[in-house]
Amino acid sequence: MNILLTGGSGYIGSHAALVLAQAGHAVVLYDNLCNSRADVAQRLAQISGHPVPLVQGDMRDTDLLARTLRQHHIAAVLHFAGLKAVGESVAEPLAYYDNNVGGTLSLLRAMQGVGVRTLVFSSSATVYGEPRYLPIDEAHPTSATNPYGRSKLHIEEMLADLVASDAAWRVACLRYFNPVGAHASGLIGENPRGVPHNLLPFVAQVAIGRRPSLDVFGQDYPTPDGTGVRDYIHVMDLAEGHLAALDFLAGHSGWHAFNLGTGQGHSVLEMVRAFEAASGRAVPCRIVGRRAGDVASCYASAEKARTMLDWQARRALDDMCASTWNWQQQNEKISS
Repeated sequence: MNILLTGGSGYIGSHAALVLAQAGHAVVLYDNLCNSRADVAQRLAQISGHPVPLVQGDMRDTDLLARTLRQHHIAAVLHFAGLKAVGESVAEPLAYYDNNVGGTLSLLRAMQGVGVRTLVFSSSATVYGEPRYLPIDEAHPTSATNPYGRSKLHIEEMLADLVASDAAWRVACLRYFNPVGAHASGLIGENPRGVPHNLLPFVAQVAIGRRPSLDVFGQDYPTPDGTGVRDYIHVMDLAEGHLAALDFLAGHSGWHAFNLGTGQGHSVLEMVRAFEAASGRAVPCRIVGRRAGDVASCYASAEKARTMLDWQARRALDDMCASTWNWQQQNEKISS
C-alpha cells in the first residue's frame, strides 16, 4: 500500500515510516521541516534499504497535498503533522489552532477531493484532561485543559463528524501517552530544536553535558517519591501501533479511538535513575515548584488496543533509556 505520512520526518513519524517500510508498504513523507530535518529521509532509506521520498510542504497547502496524493497513488494517510508543546500553545493559541486544526481541515479536503478515506490520526492523552480515575481508558471523559490538547480534541471531534456524514471513511485516533526512546540503529530519534519540552531528551542533554541540570517540577505529589508519574512508551512500540491500526482499518470502517501506552507509570526521579544506569552518567537535579497544569499521575489502560488491534507495548524502561542515550551520543553534533 502507498501511504502518506504528514509530519513524516519528525520524531514519531520517522519511526512509523520505518516500521511501515519494513512491513512492505511504500511510504512518502510530507513535512514543512519546522521541527525536523530533511536528512531523515536518507537515514530511513539507509536503514530500510528502500528510497523514501520527501515532499516539503505545509499542511495548509491543500493543492500541494492533493497533487501529492494523486502523484504517489496514496491509499491511506498517517497524520503526524502538528505543533505539540503545551506551554507554547498557551502562549500562542492561534498558531496552534491555525496549524493543527486548520492544517487537518486542509488535509481532509485534499483527501476527500481525491477519494482517499483511510486516516490514522496522531492524537494525545491530553484530550482526557485531569484524570478522574486511573488507569485511563477510552471511556474516560474528554476535557482538554490547554490549547494544544484542545486542538487534538477538536480534530478528533471533526473526524467523528466527518465519519458520521460519510460511512466510507475509516479513521483511527491514536491517543499517545509519553513517547520516548529511539531506533536501535541510532540513525533516527528525537531531535528537538532549542530547549526540549519533554523529559527524556532534556535528561539526555544533561547527561552528555550540554545542560547543567534538570529542573524537577514539584516533589510533593501523592506519588511514591513525590514526583509526577507518567506512562512512558518506547517510540518503536508506538510505531508498531500505527501499523496495527492501519491493518485494523482495512477491515473496519467508522471512527475509532485507541490508547497507546504501557499501562504502567514511572516517576520523574525513577526515569532519571534509569537513565543514569543506562548512560553511566550522573544527571544532577534541582527540585523547583510545581508547574501549572501538571497532574500527579497519568497512565493508560491499553486493553482496547490489545484486544482490537492485537497490539501491546513490549519494550522495557531500560531499552527506552539505552536507545535514547545511543541516539544522543551518535547525533550530538547535529543536535547541538
